[in-house]
Amino acid sequence: MLAYTTRRLLIMIPVLFGMTLIVFSIVHLIPGDPARVILGETATEQAIADLRESMGINRPYFVQYGIYLADLAQGDLGTSLRTNKSITSEIGPRIAATFELTIFAMIFAIIIGINAGIISAWRQNSWFDFSAMIFALVGVSMPVFWLALMEQWIFAQELGWLPSSGRQSSLDPIEPITYFFVLDSILHMDFERTISVLKHLILPSVALGTIPMAIIARMTRSTMLEVMKSDYIRTVRAKGSGQFLVIYKHALRNAMIPVLTVIGLQTGVLLGGAILTETIFSWPGIGRYVYEGINYRDYPVIQSGILVIAFIFVIINLIVDLLYAYIDPRVKY
Repeated sequence: MLAYTTRRLLIMIPVLFGMTLIVFSIVHLIPGDPARVILGETATEQAIADLRESMGINRPYFVQYGIYLADLAQGDLGTSLRTNKSITSEIGPRIAATFELTIFAMIFAIIIGINAGIISAWRQNSWFDFSAMIFALVGVSMPVFWLALMEQWIFAQELGWLPSSGRQSSLDPIEPITYFFVLDSILHMDFERTISVLKHLILPSVALGTIPMAIIARMTRSTMLEVMKSDYIRTVRAKGSGQFLVIYKHALRNAMIPVLTVIGLQTGVLLGGAILTETIFSWPGIGRYVYEGINYRDYPVIQSGILVIAFIFVIINLIVDLLYAYIDPRVKY
């Protein structure tokens, strides 16, 4: 297992290097002059030229890339052209916000999706199977922004059960420790704030987790149906094992590798693709941070945000690969 893990870590090195080159290149192909955006259309050409000189964006492409790599090796993501603040200090709380939202969205998606898929495979062609698959099809097809707006209208505006935006109550904010507000409220031993933070998480988590839930349910059902027809499952049943033991101990573990692939990919997608959800629910996450950077042609913010998301995606894929080897020992050989 150690040799397998080492090999996977070594493969990450050229991937991460190529990732920095691609991100840096794509960001610098975005049309528009950040100096002109910052100073406005009424600025003189001399003022724009001076600002471009001070920001270093008038240097040759490879010189800028070399400086970028040197700073990145020291853990410096650069300075925002818009706020003139360190990106590392700005992006940290936003990563925590997006992570918290993604974790709760994936918990919702995994619990509902896997169990719906298992029961659908167990009760194939039953009313539950047809209902679950129709619901999964609707879930995959439903636009995230439409579901988010419907949630706000029904549960926030009409029923008044849940807050419609933000991470916490603006009247009683939490003093951040880790910037994971659920954890921070628990560390402060404040039960009321914990409930408030969880209420703020429900609507965006459901909106963000509906599509992954539907995909996981469909994948779990198809793999479980294939595994349930295997010879070893018939042998386990012949030994007199109960249905619950057959499904959750023997069948599910062998059906989990394709499901893990979907979970890993969807987690990465949610981390990078939560811009709509974060915008609608005023969630101060990394997706919204990158979106604001694009509007202001803030090159360091854009490339740092995309690079962090891509790095997280690679780490998630590494974790999925290691879980493959744990679930099925044949993988590491």
